[in-house]
Amino acid sequence: MLLHLRRSVVAILILTVICGILYPLAEIGLAQWWFPGQANGSVTANGSTLIGQTWKGPGWFHGRPDAENPLATGPTNLGPTSRALAAAVRAAIKAEAALGVANPPADLVTTSGSGVDPDISPAAALVQVEAVAKARGLSAAVVRRLVVAQESGPELGFLGASTVNVLKLNEALAKLVARNGAGG
Repeated sequence: MLLHLRRSVVAILILTVICGILYPLAEIGLAQWWFPGQANGSVTANGSTLIGQTWKGPGWFHGRPDAENPLATGPTNLGPTSRALAAAVRAAIKAEAALGVANPPADLVTTSGSGVDPDISPAAALVQVEAVAKARGLSAAVVRRLVVAQESGPELGFLGASTVNVLKLNEALAKLVARNGAGG
């Protein structure tokens, strides 16, 4: 009986070292080597590029509306005939108009499936160019080039649509403003 007990304890210790220490360290090492941005959470000075940030005012590009509770991510489950959804979209369109954005695309006035999407379509970024350029005292052409430079193509070149990460775009805008000494 002691022989079986000793074998069991030795097996537990060996498997604990292999599965509980060596394997996780190997996973962390490979993740850091192959995917350092994802492994470290893609965090910048202003937040994570994987989670939508709230940007206020006409001097910044802004993304999709946040979920009501960003800690509880997920869709609103409001369907196309929902009065609450229609009211929320009307309010978002009104808020965009107050910032100087006319005819916003759907992704600027509706939440995403997760409620915290960090990306918008290039069209949603380009429709904000005039308002941001005016608020910052920059040329619309300069701001438009900034948007185009921040555009990411579809995943693997063919999956999905082109997107613009709002956090990265606003960080590039802040650098541009600091370099040019523009206001905002």
